Amino acid sequence: QVQLVESGGGLVQPGGSLRLSCAVSGGVTSFGSYVMSWFRQAPGKARTLVASLTNYDYPIYEDSVKGRFTISRNNAEMTVYLQMNSLRPDDTGVYYCNTQGSKWPWGQGTQVTVSS
Repeated sequence: QVQLVESGGGLVQPGGSLRLSCAVSGGVTSFGSYVMSWFRQAPGKARTLVASLTNYDYPIYEDSVKGRFTISRNNAEMTVYLQMNSLRPDDTGVYYCNTQGSKWPWGQGTQVTVSS
């Protein structure tokens, strides 16, 4: 069964940076063919899409993170990254990765808290 393990979250002051990682394992074939995404679940809110990266390495971002977040991937290591700069309090939440269509079981996520 596919497993997703997110890491790299933490507590950061406004304006700070974090780099999230998502390691995929469990018999996935042709990982490079999947559109991979990062999602955020803010406190008391539904999980929403933050960024996606197509199999042609074309990035798509939710409006509020454009210019601040960068999604990337390493297909050989089956890992997806999210570089987050100029963090704001409204970026706070639990961050998850998955395919764009949420094909695989969700991981535990990684908590990002932006606060002074």
